[in-house]
Amino acid sequence: MTAETLTRSVPGGAQPQAKQPLDEVMLAMDVVDTLRRRQRLVEREYDSEGREQDLKQRLHKIYAAQGIEVPDHVLEEGVAALREERFVYKSPPNNFSTRLAHLYVSRGRWGKWVISGCAALLLAWLVYHFTVVVPRAELPERLEFAYQAVVEVAKSNEPGQQAEQLYKTALSALQGGDEDSARLALESLHDLRNTVEQTYTLQIVSRPGEKSGVWRIPEANPDARNYYIIVEALSADGRVRQVPVLNEETGRIEHVSKWGLRVEEGVFQRIAEDKQDDGIIQQRKFGVKQSGQLQPDYLIPTTGAAITQW
Repeated sequence: MTAETLTRSVPGGAQPQAKQPLDEVMLAMDVVDTLRRRQRLVEREYDSEGREQDLKQRLHKIYAAQGIEVPDHVLEEGVAALREERFVYKSPPNNFSTRLAHLYVSRGRWGKWVISGCAALLLAWLVYHFTVVVPRAELPERLEFAYQAVVEVAKSNEPGQQAEQLYKTALSALQGGDEDSARLALESLHDLRNTVEQTYTLQIVSRPGEKSGVWRIPEANPDARNYYIIVEALSADGRVRQVPVLNEETGRIEHVSKWGLRVEEGVFQRIAEDKQDDGIIQQRKFGVKQSGQLQPDYLIPTTGAAITQW
């Protein structure tokens, strides 16, 4: 509390008096404090008309007993200050600014949780952005790149035509908001490129305990039989490799190392007799797949239809 708080007004609109000395200010504050501590005295004297002078006399006696001489104007200042509640602490109003201040003061309790929550939200946003938003935005460009990659390695019209069909299907799916179908088409383009780039030799499986051929009774025609020769793909160094094969029974492309190619009954019987002769198939080479081609060049007649399970 400054000295300006306790300056007295001069009657008649005169200019306010000069600032009180600090010791008088302190005395006035002490008077207020004394009055507060002696609440009964205040209630008895202060609320009675014409008894303010008695109250000041009692205060004179209180301070005189302590060896302190207090001027009348200081006592009057103290009484006025008590009346005006100058030295009473009043809580600030409960408004928006006050609530913000309380929130700031208590930041040590809730700050770490808010920071942790914000960090979690930021991390979730980053994950979503880089796993969903960015791949979605890049999908058309990736489709274009995959399509061109097939066209560049193809050495015949068939791979390019198939790639173009997949690319158009993907773009149509994107326009319709079907991103899942577009991504499936993208995977098919990647598989198509891998297939076109591959070089391998098709060889009939002929090992002890493994079948070299099977036959099926189709559901659509129980009186018929479909014959298949089991083949595998060998790389230049003789290793068995997996290739994508369309299963005619399920309509799905599967990556397998062995599959059955459909042949006529006469071809099937000839290969079966070759194996039954001495347990060895003399002519095991079924075809050759060259890089840039979609299908192998078959050395044994086949429709190209395939199965992957038997």
